[in-house]
Amino acid sequence: MTDRLQTLCSEFIQNRDAVKKAFKMEFSAIYPICASIFCSRGKSADPEMLSDCRSLLKQKTSIFSNFRGSLTAPLCSMLSAGGAPEGKLDQAIENYAILKGQFLGSQYLALVAFLLADLGVAGQVDSLAERGKAIYRRMKEEHPFLTSGEDSVLAVLMAFSDRSNDALVEDMENCYQLLKNRFYASNAVQSVSHVLALAPGEPRKKVERMIALLDGITAAGGKYGKNYELSAIAALSILEGPTEQFVSEMMEVDAFLARQKGYGFLSCDRKTRMMHAAMLVSSLHQPEPESAALADRAARTATANAPLTATLAMIAAQQAAMCAIIVSTSTSSAAASSH
Repeated sequence: MTDRLQTLCSEFIQNRDAVKKAFKMEFSAIYPICASIFCSRGKSADPEMLSDCRSLLKQKTSIFSNFRGSLTAPLCSMLSAGGAPEGKLDQAIENYAILKGQFLGSQYLALVAFLLADLGVAGQVDSLAERGKAIYRRMKEEHPFLTSGEDSVLAVLMAFSDRSNDALVEDMENCYQLLKNRFYASNAVQSVSHVLALAPGEPRKKVERMIALLDGITAAGGKYGKNYELSAIAALSILEGPTEQFVSEMMEVDAFLARQKGYGFLSCDRKTRMMHAAMLVSSLHQPEPESAALADRAARTATANAPLTATLAMIAAQQAAMCAIIVSTSTSSAAASSH
């Protein structure tokens, strides 16, 4: 394992434990997601700062707000990692109000509002929301029973693209058709097809690269999930680099995590652990982890209506994959608390 990867893995565990200190009663699967939010931005979690962000969230939103509940810890992590939390939260609340003009209010929409605040595109939210709704309608036409509120996240992110709605939908559908015979979870397949459509390239080649990663993990003795975990491997597959290197690094991260507290046999299954490895390897290889630089580039791209670069598409895909994972763990938390 390289020194850089070793450092990233150690920071991931430190971030996870810091989030645990600030949020003691969360569903256990939330903590690694929050840790990954900090790692993907090259930041360290500070329990005191996280607590301050939670207080800020409580101050500015009601107890029944979609910004609260099971998403509190991830959203506070995004606030803490992004800097200027009060201004970011105010912008997210404003974004949410604009998005509600096009979509039904939900936790998914709260995630979209935060992502747009993180990207720093305040002057573009109206047009992104409008185009995102048009893309969402097309998704619904293609898959009326699969498309739901969580797909609004991907639809709004796709609104950044310079490609036409027809081209985006065609890309999604081609990816979906190529993936559906390999994976049984239709909702997961649809989410993956949306993530892959955010990136440039021919659908068959994008799907083949993703499957090459999965096959490489299996050949190396790893075990990767075939449900919501697929979004993370789809985001990794968009990055430039040899798939063999990504697989090797994932296996090294998996071996590291297996030795850490909270990743034992009774604490975390192998599929979830490997998903966390995929997220960390994505953080390792993303070209520009600083959120401020990302926000500046996204703002310039949206304002100028310039073509969306492959790099921005990759970062958007990683964020979309993160949303899919957060939503899934939130659903699991709600299901567990109902028993």
